[in-house]
Amino acid sequence: MGSTERDLAADLARIIRATADEVATGRGNELVEKVTGHLAAPLPEVVVVTRNWPMWEHANIQRGVEAYLAAHGTAVDWFGIAGGQRTHEDLIGMLAIARKQGMYELGSVDYTTTAISPDDATEAVQLGLVGTSAPDGEPVLLAIRGPNPQWGQEQCRLEVLATARATATEVRDRVERLMAEHDVLRGQVLAFGTSENRGNDLLTFLPRPTLTGEEVVLPDGVLDAIERHAVGIAEHGERLLAAGQHLKRGLLLHGPPGTGKTHTVRYLMSRLPGTTVVVLTGTAMRFVGKAAELARRLQPSVVVVEDVDLIAQDRSYGPDAHPLLFTLLDAMDGVGGDADVTFLLTTNRAGALERALADRPGRVDLAVEIPLPDAAGREALLRLYARGLKLTADLGPVVDATEGVTASFVKELLRRAALRSLAQRPDDDVVVGAEELTAALREMQDARSALTRSLLGSSAVQ
Repeated sequence: MGSTERDLAADLARIIRATADEVATGRGNELVEKVTGHLAAPLPEVVVVTRNWPMWEHANIQRGVEAYLAAHGTAVDWFGIAGGQRTHEDLIGMLAIARKQGMYELGSVDYTTTAISPDDATEAVQLGLVGTSAPDGEPVLLAIRGPNPQWGQEQCRLEVLATARATATEVRDRVERLMAEHDVLRGQVLAFGTSENRGNDLLTFLPRPTLTGEEVVLPDGVLDAIERHAVGIAEHGERLLAAGQHLKRGLLLHGPPGTGKTHTVRYLMSRLPGTTVVVLTGTAMRFVGKAAELARRLQPSVVVVEDVDLIAQDRSYGPDAHPLLFTLLDAMDGVGGDADVTFLLTTNRAGALERALADRPGRVDLAVEIPLPDAAGREALLRLYARGLKLTADLGPVVDATEGVTASFVKELLRRAALRSLAQRPDDDVVVGAEELTAALREMQDARSALTRSLLGSSAVQ
């Protein structure tokens, strides 16, 4: 008997056993028959290989499965499972209960919507199965289980059903490789936290800023040094590696509040359009380990940690260092030197930083101060934030009267001046002259506005 005849005989034997199994139970179940019929094997012979992912990988699982089906065909169209308590039961358990008790039946596919960019979403299978074949032709079933946070299920799952473990494992691995090829997270700006859109509770897509160098007002040479470190290494990565140089870098921007650290970070995001950016701020800093994992996977990438002093206070401030500090240090150390990953940190209190973070090579290798703007900087900021206004005032007196203020203060000054102009001439062009600027400045420098000045990063009273 040739190999073809032996394979045919084996398939026929499996079909006979599957049919006999159904007869033995005393009942038929369309759901079980759909599974055993495609696999040509009774349910006890079905092997399931499973892989779980964080909930933000749901769209990637969908894309990986779709790419696999495009390459290997669809033998059985998508189908679902009807019945209660599906969230708390694994797939093979539901099939076993359906076989014995009929509690679960063949149903329609459950779909959900998940984000794939700041503006777009895709339909993804929440619970469903589809029949296809392994590379060697063996029948397999692919199943997707989406996350269900309201029921405590915060992961999504891919399950591969086959009659041999090696077959199921090979198919799962191929789907994973296709997920990497079609990764929707690559090249995006991502933020850990809670999103109100599309049910994505941990990872949010953000629009990439579009800023030019003219919109970043810093002392001469400062922006050039920042770009050379963050952007230059990315542009010359291959040649640097060939010359034996490492790519991983840590950049710390420090200075008083409101001087433009976050604005500079946004400019760097716009300068790296193909780079994945992961932003951590506030309570989301607890995800620093996950952010580093994403950065390694999706390089070239940037991990932005805003106000890093909140998790990296010097040990002299208390007997115990914040545990997030060690998570951050471990994440920075765990990224290999050949990885094109930038850790971009900002702080208002450089002196409060843990020395191991601020001083040791391999963690932060460039610290740049973003200072209060000097006279030339204040005039440039006034002109920058006056774009769209008709500015007629002589800026000299205003520049002289605003020594010690921040960029945020100047921005708010122009807005208040514009509001005064609109109140006086609501139907005309927004003209900001000396009268509007002087009145707005007097208001902001009044003693009663001390808290406002502090919130804008400035305490100067002229």
